[in-house]
Amino acid sequence: MWQRPDGRQPDQLRPVRFERQFTRFAAGSVLTHCGDTQVLCTVTVQPGVPKFLAGTGQGWLTAEYRMLPGATPQRQEREFMKLSGRTQEIQRLIGRSLRSAIDMKALGERTLIVDADVLQADAGTRTTAITGGYVAVSDALQKLIERGELERSPLHHQVAAVSIGLIEEVPLLDLNYPEDVAATVDFNVVLNQDLSLIELQGTAEEGSFTRVQLNQMMDLAEKGIQELLELQRQALQ
Repeated sequence: MWQRPDGRQPDQLRPVRFERQFTRFAAGSVLTHCGDTQVLCTVTVQPGVPKFLAGTGQGWLTAEYRMLPGATPQRQEREFMKLSGRTQEIQRLIGRSLRSAIDMKALGERTLIVDADVLQADAGTRTTAITGGYVAVSDALQKLIERGELERSPLHHQVAAVSIGLIEEVPLLDLNYPEDVAATVDFNVVLNQDLSLIELQGTAEEGSFTRVQLNQMMDLAEKGIQELLELQRQALQ
């Protein structure tokens, strides 16, 4: 049986920690630690919305994701004008996930820009960005309330994300890098506080998997996300 490199049980998350107000100028900023993965999420609030929403009274949220050159053992080239397909996919996922948590009518015609910068990568960067991004967005919206720009928070539910996978037929929660490389099946799961699905990304890297195995992995994901939701609540108290 696969032995986890860090000695965790199959259903055990890596240690998770949120450092709020990590930077001075962003409306919301959180450095999220998930094991050795570290992602800095900052939120900027701008007046106005994209043209397709102008005049509707609705707000918008968009996300940008980058991995810093020193985030991995081999230096990552900076992405400038042309983003890789992976980067575009991840930032769209972050944006979709966080938009699902917000009542855009209550936000009004303003745009939240979430920047997710990976300082250190040990797998799970996109899921860490979503989980930490929620905390940063919550802080940014609270500042709008304190300044009298909003009467109430437009957040209508929490959102968190986690990775799951199969290694040697064993379902595992929250894969680190050696496990991510070894996994024959790899999933990213995004749920809200009711454990309803927001997004499910998964594939068999080798062979296939059964419905029973999928159910086992989803059970692990629900358990992990329940724990992440509680950690978010504790951080925001």
